[in-house]
Amino acid sequence: VGAPRASLSVEDVLAVEGNGAAVSLPSMETALMRSSDVDIPESTSCDELRALGYDAAYTNGARSAFVGGEKEAFKRLKAFCSRENGRAVAEFSKPDTSPTAFDPASTTTLSPYLKFGCISPRTVLESIRAAAGRTQRTKPPVSLLGQLYWREHFTLLGYAHGAHFSHMRGNSLCRQIDWDESEDKLRKLDAWQRGQTGFPWIDACMRQLSEQGWLHHLARHAVACFLTRGDLWVSWEEGLRVFERELVDADWALNAANWMWLSCSAFFHQYFRVYSPVAFPKKYDKRGAFVRRFVPELANMPDKYIYEPWTAPLSVQKSARCVIGKDYPRPIVDHAEASKANMARMKLAFERNKQESDTANKRGSQPDQAGTKRSRKS
Repeated sequence: VGAPRASLSVEDVLAVEGNGAAVSLPSMETALMRSSDVDIPESTSCDELRALGYDAAYTNGARSAFVGGEKEAFKRLKAFCSRENGRAVAEFSKPDTSPTAFDPASTTTLSPYLKFGCISPRTVLESIRAAAGRTQRTKPPVSLLGQLYWREHFTLLGYAHGAHFSHMRGNSLCRQIDWDESEDKLRKLDAWQRGQTGFPWIDACMRQLSEQGWLHHLARHAVACFLTRGDLWVSWEEGLRVFERELVDADWALNAANWMWLSCSAFFHQYFRVYSPVAFPKKYDKRGAFVRRFVPELANMPDKYIYEPWTAPLSVQKSARCVIGKDYPRPIVDHAEASKANMARMKLAFERNKQESDTANKRGSQPDQAGTKRSRKS
């Protein structure tokens, strides 16, 4: 049999790049292929939910869509790998999955089990390889294998950058943006997290998050864009805290990285690409079944108005027993106006960050995101 390979350590993976900072997906693959299973620490006890700050909705009979434990993790993995005799794995492409599919979801839903160590990434890796065999058609970053690489990639970036990774200030990866710090920020944040923005798609997503502790990745993208650069101009750090509290699969590094990505604070720079809270969900669910499930106030709204109920004639609203402004809120912003204004703000923020970076480079120093300069030699 031979001696077993050494367990994978964070330092080993960082060393693949040769400079202590793994920043590419290929380096993830190289390191994972060299290593054996990562050691999983023993589980620890947890206080009651109330002691952790969760309200009565979480403690009085509410049930998660996720049953905990290793057996459930393997059950889900086996079920997904068996779909269509392995075709679901071989042809899996994350961008092509549906954010409005909820029973069942269009993805593996293994993220909570990976987060809690109920199943290891290597077990998932070997299972999806076996299921697809030689018929694998999709490749990283969109394939299932690519999803594992993204997970390891962001975990290592978080490790390399430390505690500042989940903050704007002091984070060398993060663009510095003047997010709304007015008193109105709290009103917008509250409406967003309670699913009361007046945009049915956004509200349905946020209510699913509250009820089930989970969202499809495209739904996460949509609500994150809406809160930040898309419509409300609220800092991604505020959204991160809500996701950290509500998501059953909340992972510190992945959560921070995705919020930076969706707010165009790091990794992604096409700030002019904004998720429409009306047009985007229509691509997946023209009749609004997802909205009707999670926003029951709109259950009787005709398909034509399900994503824009404020455009329905008053007679239609009354017939649907949902008068806008009374039974369901009016839109918190005008999406067309807000997104246009925010694109202009992002343009200025990008220009300012570039100027500061150029100035620092000329001086032989790097911009310190806490507001000071540090020498490249230090």
